[in-house]
Amino acid sequence: MVEQLKPRYSVAWINKIAEVPQSAWDALALSLKTPFLEWQWLKNLETSHSATDKTGWLPNHLTLWRDKTLIAAAPLYLKGHSYGEFVFDHQWAELSDRIGVQYYPKLLGMAPFTPAEGYRFLIAPGEDEDEITAMMVHEIDSFCNKYRISGCHFLYVDPEWRPVLERNGFSSWLHHSYIWENTGFNNFDDYLGVFNANQRRNIKRERKAVEKAGLRLQPITGDEIPKSLFPLMYQFYADTCDKFGWWGSKYLTKQFFEQLHTDYRHRVVFFAAYSEHDNRHPVGMSFCLYKDDRLYGRYWGSFQEIDCLHFDACYYTPIEWAIANNIKLFDPGAGGRHKKRRGFPATPNYSLHRFYNHRLAQILLPYIKEVNQLEQQEIASINEEMPFSQKVHDK
Repeated sequence: MVEQLKPRYSVAWINKIAEVPQSAWDALALSLKTPFLEWQWLKNLETSHSATDKTGWLPNHLTLWRDKTLIAAAPLYLKGHSYGEFVFDHQWAELSDRIGVQYYPKLLGMAPFTPAEGYRFLIAPGEDEDEITAMMVHEIDSFCNKYRISGCHFLYVDPEWRPVLERNGFSSWLHHSYIWENTGFNNFDDYLGVFNANQRRNIKRERKAVEKAGLRLQPITGDEIPKSLFPLMYQFYADTCDKFGWWGSKYLTKQFFEQLHTDYRHRVVFFAAYSEHDNRHPVGMSFCLYKDDRLYGRYWGSFQEIDCLHFDACYYTPIEWAIANNIKLFDPGAGGRHKKRRGFPATPNYSLHRFYNHRLAQILLPYIKEVNQLEQQEIASINEEMPFSQKVHDK
């Protein structure tokens, strides 16, 4: 759907990212810190039937053109549910139902199934960000009002982009992730040095347990990754998701993983656990992506229950690799029960919300302000309990 905006400008809502040339999209996306808004990643989600209308993630991307040049884009999805988002607004949907407001479909901006900070509008260098943002927000408002969409929501937003959207009438909802930061570590022993004595012993014991099981963890990146490991990673992923039922957010297909080998392996690092008797077929593996100085943990799995393998494959060996490869930030993915004990402090992140139903806005906007204050307290409380040495706590 193409509409005229003003002379030389036009807007197009598209249901397939392939409608935009990769070179045009990535001219906007490659400079971002996140890898999850790049053309190939988003296209793989669509063509592998992972993010589609049938899974409740209907692509509905907004693009802004000057003449025939793409100058801005927003990856957007029409959602018929709230699963796979990791920002839990199910209570909002229940409240809407009680007051007779239709909550779904909603318009959502995020990289599907990816609770990693960095979402924002993609805007060409040299453009006036405030002007372009205002134009895109106007188009989103018009779309949502025309089709009676209850709200527009941007999740895991780029912190530098958040104030721009607040100036355009969006409200910020505070959450937290667990993020490891390299504060000047030169090796794994430096990382161990920030913990109190008890936790240092625990980490050493956990790594030793994997070694005693006859396993070694091997990082494998890019072109070094055998093609066979991609469908195997799907099996690990599917097995892990199945253990959590519907909440496992099992959306990615085998085709998605296979396509990563073809066109996105340059961003992939696997941490594969091999036994001493077989150096070809991992018994477990974690799947991460990296871009510049950032590492992102996505999925993991193992066909055997091996003591502490999860901790080593998902935290310790990736941290060791991150230090060796000048990675500054490591986002290991959703959840926090295991992460905070291993040096991942609670770190603020935000979602942004705009409600087009007046009654819903009247109820939820004050609620968000109240919850944000409680969340600030929760973050502080979590970080006070980190198992760091007193020297680190005193900083």
